[in-house]
Amino acid sequence: MKNLIFTLISFLAFGFSNAQELNVLIEQALKNNPAIQKFELQYNIASEKVNEVNTLPNTEFGVGYFVSEPETRTGAQRFRISVKQMLPWFGTITSRESYVSSMAEVKYEDIVIAKRKLITSVSQSYYNLYANKAKQNVLKENIKLLQTYETLALTSVEVNKASMVDVLRLQMRQNEMEQLLAILNQQYLAEQTTFNKLLNRDKSIIINVVSDLNFPAENFDTKTNNLSVHPELLKYDRLYQSIEKSELLNQKESAPMIGFGLDYINVTERPNISFSDNGKDILMPMVTLSIPIFNNSYKSKTKQNSLQQEEVLAQKQERKNKLETFLDKAKNERISARISYKTQTKNLKQAKNAEEILIKNYETGTIDFNDVLDIQELQLKFEMNQIESIKSYFVQTTIINYLTN
Repeated sequence: MKNLIFTLISFLAFGFSNAQELNVLIEQALKNNPAIQKFELQYNIASEKVNEVNTLPNTEFGVGYFVSEPETRTGAQRFRISVKQMLPWFGTITSRESYVSSMAEVKYEDIVIAKRKLITSVSQSYYNLYANKAKQNVLKENIKLLQTYETLALTSVEVNKASMVDVLRLQMRQNEMEQLLAILNQQYLAEQTTFNKLLNRDKSIIINVVSDLNFPAENFDTKTNNLSVHPELLKYDRLYQSIEKSELLNQKESAPMIGFGLDYINVTERPNISFSDNGKDILMPMVTLSIPIFNNSYKSKTKQNSLQQEEVLAQKQERKNKLETFLDKAKNERISARISYKTQTKNLKQAKNAEEILIKNYETGTIDFNDVLDIQELQLKFEMNQIESIKSYFVQTTIINYLTN
């Protein structure tokens, strides 16, 4: 678990000097998230069941009073007291403990899975916040740029080198950007609520998101062989083992139960007769044996266990196939994100070169504000796509980390 957190944080090393470190936020989520607490409580309950099954059957006590006292050679019997204790076959209680412990191990894997999913959710939400904030900053810069162009257009209008239509088009473009900025701000607040609730805290708490997130020089190695020990697959191994324990318990419970008991019968003395056993109480030890001769439920249970094992193996293979698909998809999309980032960076550089040419044209009095809007729109598109590429790269990395670490 710590290895997974460390791997996630290594991708953020470039921009965390003035922002809350993601590992700190993840630790808070792991500590406070109620879903984790729920699974931990379920595990504790399952573990406590070991003490529940580590017991013998109830001891039976009986008391009887003879309404009509039967006469015997030694005297009349007045009342009877009995005690009996049934004992399961040798190893049955141990088998029960083993089975319950195996079910607790399944619950433990639920905790590991939930923590991995929480780390992934917190990280992805954080990257969504980063992308949103970065896009807002880009829009603010472009609005300022359009305001500068608007001033240039107004100056050109005064010398009859531009028309008011150009000014109005620049203003309408600003209005569109301000609208998009307002929408992004609302989306940021919604994502902020999502993030804070993952940490189980007030939705209005401000999150200091990293201002810059850069690509690592190279992709981190992805060890696909680690997928075989993924907790989602280990859970099926634990389930398979629990069925084996269940069958062992079933075999033990199908064996006879032996019981030991003791009966005490009170006998009164016979009057006017004198002999050695007159009025002697009766003490009778007993042994009982419970044999499931006509009980077919144990054979049925054995058949069910065998079928359940086959089902678990099929479920494991199905889940493994899905995880392998998710992993390959995440790896390919991360490569695509890097390709897209390089392309957008190249396009952005060319767009800025075109912008510089337009500014020089203004100095010579030949600026075309239609070209200005076109270049500005392309530049904004490239910057937005660049941010999306960065976000996609790190989001896919969280998926890869979830599957392989």
